Amino acid sequence: MKTRITRRSVLNTVVPAALVGFAFPRSAKAADQPHMQSALDALRLAKRELEQATTDKGGHRARAIGHVNQAIEQVERGIAFDRRH
Repeated sequence: MKTRITRRSVLNTVVPAALVGFAFPRSAKAADQPHMQSALDALRLAKRELEQATTDKGGHRARAIGHVNQAIEQVERGIAFDRRH
């Protein structure tokens, strides 16, 4: 079965992650950058979903996981940068 990534499937992943952020507030340190924290939550959820997907989809799933890992790293670096400046 071929799985397509659609706007709807992305929203079905990102929106619940954002709602989790609202339902379970973080510490004051994390609250200083709510949009970056929400993005980080959404990326981590997307990574979990990709890791649970069946088969490798011709290498695309593995590459997507790699891109998500890079995005997580960049968001974390952005948060750290903002806290220092």
